[in-house]
Amino acid sequence: MEADRVEKFGNSILQHGPDNDRVYLMKLHSQDAPGVLEYIDELVDQYEYSKVFAKIPATSKDPFLEAGYSVEAQVPKFYQGEIDGLFLASYPQAERQRDPDAEVVAQVLDAAKAKAVSPVLSGLQDAEGNYCRLAQADDCPAMAELYRRVFSSYPFPIHDPDYLAETMADNVTYAGVWREDELIALASAEVDKAGSHAEMTDFATDPACRGKGLANLLLAKLETLMAQARIKTCYTIARATSFGMNITFAKSGYRYGGTLVQNTQISGGLESMNVWYKPVE
Repeated sequence: MEADRVEKFGNSILQHGPDNDRVYLMKLHSQDAPGVLEYIDELVDQYEYSKVFAKIPATSKDPFLEAGYSVEAQVPKFYQGEIDGLFLASYPQAERQRDPDAEVVAQVLDAAKAKAVSPVLSGLQDAEGNYCRLAQADDCPAMAELYRRVFSSYPFPIHDPDYLAETMADNVTYAGVWREDELIALASAEVDKAGSHAEMTDFATDPACRGKGLANLLLAKLETLMAQARIKTCYTIARATSFGMNITFAKSGYRYGGTLVQNTQISGGLESMNVWYKPVE
């Protein structure tokens, strides 16, 4: 299936399409509300999307709440280290708001919060000699191949080396773990310099190398790079049924911000996602 398309409304950025069956307001410019709400309604009517997901500053919340949106997650001081960020949802089709995996999601959260008191070791190299470093443009073919092995489908075209190279040149920092010359794990930080936050995302580990704490290596490397870039908040939108990823973020000092219900299509099905956040020292 073709990836959902990204487009602009005024100075705001949206993603929508049948892949995730939603409209995602990725970045809101304050002058585009409430007009962007009318445009979103037009998209929903035209394509019969079952969810709208909006990431906005709390200072712009009023027209959204008046239009019936609800807060699914919140990150304090998300924008410029000053303004809270809200993750809002609207469900034109009510059945999408019912999560068939709600019991598992609750179990994952309990497990992650219980592990939050256990510190995780960080560094650039693990006990087996796997080495973590910043990915470069000539790594993109190997990166795309790893993503193809791990994800049969994904919300963004990370299976395409050209897409990875394009984002790398724009606003995405990639870190990888290599075993000698073989790429075995990968993750990225999608940087919003104006907002002074970065999304830690696209974590993938070769199935043969799981359970070795490679995500911890990647997260530590990316956090170091974000601190150097003077980013004030790191956050993630993690698969809510993944014990491993939620525990990784909890043990790394991230705080739970909320659950986005039936939010994202990954590997052929819609999944709820947990928001975790961490102020960068």
